[in-house]
Amino acid sequence: MAFGLSRLRGFRAAVLAFIGLAIVAGPAAAGQPEPWQMNMQDPASPVMTQIYDLHNYITIIMIGIVLLVMGLLGYCIFRFNAKKNPTPSKTSHNTLLEIAWTAIPVLILVAIAVPSFRLLYFMDRAQDAEMTLKVIGHQWYWSFEYPDHGNVALDSFMKYPEDLEEGEPRLLAVDTPVVLPEDTNIRIITTASDVIHSFAIPALGLKTDAIPGRLNETWVRVEEPGMYYGQCSELCGVNHAFMPAALKIVPREEFEAWMSETQAAQGIAPAQTPATELASR
Repeated sequence: MAFGLSRLRGFRAAVLAFIGLAIVAGPAAAGQPEPWQMNMQDPASPVMTQIYDLHNYITIIMIGIVLLVMGLLGYCIFRFNAKKNPTPSKTSHNTLLEIAWTAIPVLILVAIAVPSFRLLYFMDRAQDAEMTLKVIGHQWYWSFEYPDHGNVALDSFMKYPEDLEEGEPRLLAVDTPVVLPEDTNIRIITTASDVIHSFAIPALGLKTDAIPGRLNETWVRVEEPGMYYGQCSELCGVNHAFMPAALKIVPREEFEAWMSETQAAQGIAPAQTPATELASR
């Protein structure tokens, strides 16, 4: 008896600890995963906000389905067991029931499909894009180009553990992060030079395949400055796990200053672009 009570108390303590961990962990810090993370990263773009909302919406539907099925099973077990129902019904068809168990799943699928398709179209292409970023996947690093800024180009490699600065995440920090302006509609074009890669930044809702010989398009609008980390999400070879991507989001004025310095370093003459025109207004 004492052993059983001890096991019950241990189980109760484990459940309370798990609940406490979920409360403490909560959403992860913006831009990168956190230890003991129990939820998605905080959304930092309109696309990710809608993905997060759709995830919560579908989760509620799933919980409702589970509760309904469990309730029906429980009702059948207790109402129609051999003791309470020794003479079972021999009814073989019930038109109303068959219509219901066909129509209800259809309605559930429609309730999921409508917001899903709406989100897919919202994610597909930028409306009134203010600048373009071209992302090129290689084995095993990323290259980035700014077509609207004289084709400024940079390569981004993962930092080794001995090169990490304080606060930089292992396997996610890079030597040259992509610098982009905040609160700007940015068209993102992806491709690859060798095999299929996938450019993914979870906090921004970005995950688009980079395919050799083909251009895929998506977009992002980042509302808060900061560092946002991601990785290649398509198995692309032996060093697939060491192919991170990092986006540094800065105020528009800081981006223009960085772009001018980068253009000068690469010998590119500054050009009047949609982004600079908007900043000069």
